[in-house]
Amino acid sequence: MAPLKLVVLGTLAANPYAGMAWMHMQIAVGLQRLGHDVHYLETSSNWPYDPIRGQKVCDSRYALPYLTRVCESFGLGDRWAYRRSYSDRAWFGPAATEGERLLREADAVLNVAGATRLSEDGLQASRLVYLGTDPVYHEVTYRAGDEETRAIVDEHDDVVTYGENIGTPVTPVEPLPRQRATTRQPVLMDLWLDGPPTRDEFTTVANWRQEGREVELDGERYLWSKDAEFLKFVDLPRRSGRRLELAMNLARPETIRYGEGEPVRAWGVDEQAYALLEESGWALADAREFTSDPWPYRDYVQASRGEFTVARDLHVRLRSGWFSERSACYLAAGRPVVAQDTGFDQVLPTGEGLFSFRTMDDVLEAFEAIDGDYERHSQAARLLAEEYFRAETVLARLLADLGR
Repeated sequence: MAPLKLVVLGTLAANPYAGMAWMHMQIAVGLQRLGHDVHYLETSSNWPYDPIRGQKVCDSRYALPYLTRVCESFGLGDRWAYRRSYSDRAWFGPAATEGERLLREADAVLNVAGATRLSEDGLQASRLVYLGTDPVYHEVTYRAGDEETRAIVDEHDDVVTYGENIGTPVTPVEPLPRQRATTRQPVLMDLWLDGPPTRDEFTTVANWRQEGREVELDGERYLWSKDAEFLKFVDLPRRSGRRLELAMNLARPETIRYGEGEPVRAWGVDEQAYALLEESGWALADAREFTSDPWPYRDYVQASRGEFTVARDLHVRLRSGWFSERSACYLAAGRPVVAQDTGFDQVLPTGEGLFSFRTMDDVLEAFEAIDGDYERHSQAARLLAEEYFRAETVLARLLADLGR
């Protein structure tokens, strides 16, 4: 089969966090490894965030150099471009003169999270694919008739989602129109391979409190923020006797600034929550120290003994089947993962290397199993990632499901 012309359309420079860099680059580089002609383009009209100035800005002084570094470090070479759709609509980057043609002529344009509005920015795509990386919000609000959500989704020719139970009896969440397939997070396995952990802590990286993406379905309200789920397990360090670390933005909430109309706001950890977590035995790390670059972020994951993490309430109670890309990277590094149940056990094996929990007792049993034979569970984590998250396998299946 002749190589496809593909565009990954994303927002990694607008949201310059390590997790976003890995999410976008593992898609783009994974497709490239399959032999396809792949470009990464960024054209969002949303103002980019500048971590040095601590706010969203109407310029590319931080975003463009950051994107340059990320693309070069992942070996994407000259196959990227950036458009300042939020100001003068100028193109930058090595593929700047080709950007609009690439969008028009690509066999498929994968719009990560549906976060870019091409029509709003005066651009056209040949075949625009909504790649739903954080499902449920758009599915529920589309069903409710939300005009903004419908405008976003209806611009796309195809829909795929990381919510692997959506469209099955496992969840009441109805699929978006034109949903062609479910998929999961692709991981570049060789970039995560590492030796034994250098720390005893189970860790995770998360936002403590967020707002702006709560939904209501059939008269029931479902939460977006993770703090409510963490609080259900706040006694875990004392109960387990384990060293557990949460890496979060530890800036005081009152110092965090947002642009007008910001849809999702992460408020950090207030003094009361900080004191409760410390009193309960949690170690707290400031994620800002290592999440501005993808490689220190990787180092943090690789150093950890494993991951303990909760999920958003809307994924837990609605059983979307969503699984964290970060957790998939822990698995790829050979780090066992203990993750709150979202119904992902319908599509992923659990009990060795990966554990799904609903209750405190489930977590304690998982830790006991891992401590009983860490080497076996570390190897099982790596093998699970190789079988279920290997980028080349996941993306080849995605293209096949799209008829490519």
